[in-house]
Amino acid sequence: MKTTSKEDVRSHCAVNYGVEIFGDRWSLLIIRDIVFVGKKTYGEFLKSEEGIATNVLASRLAFLEEQGILSRAPSPDDRRKDFYTLTEKGLDLIPVVLNIVLWSAKHDSKSYVRRCKEFVARLNRNPMQVSEEVKALIRNGGCMFPESKE
Repeated sequence: MKTTSKEDVRSHCAVNYGVEIFGDRWSLLIIRDIVFVGKKTYGEFLKSEEGIATNVLASRLAFLEEQGILSRAPSPDDRRKDFYTLTEKGLDLIPVVLNIVLWSAKHDSKSYVRRCKEFVARLNRNPMQVSEEVKALIRNGGCMFPESKE
């Protein structure tokens, strides 16, 4: 995937800019895995139920890093592994992801999020507060549902 710069986009429409950065099939799922279950390594992302191909995962991680959405650093436990974390630019996508959660809860009768009625109700009542709380949690190395990590 090529690098997207301000000179290398189809238009300067705000929606198009977002689509150029995170509008593929996989980027928001990688961000979801970091935010919701605390995945940090290539191997952890590879285990996601959607079944991303190894070459596609490598490409998306590199692209998101190039775009300043993710940062990569060696794992403190095993320097052969890299940890991917959200940058401030990446953290700013959390409200987008949470709005997709609300939209899915409303329109997908089989969505997993329907099992989290209290969370959905709270998110509906105060989306900005929940977004800020989630950002703080992720900044501190946490995730929303650590018990769900594979």
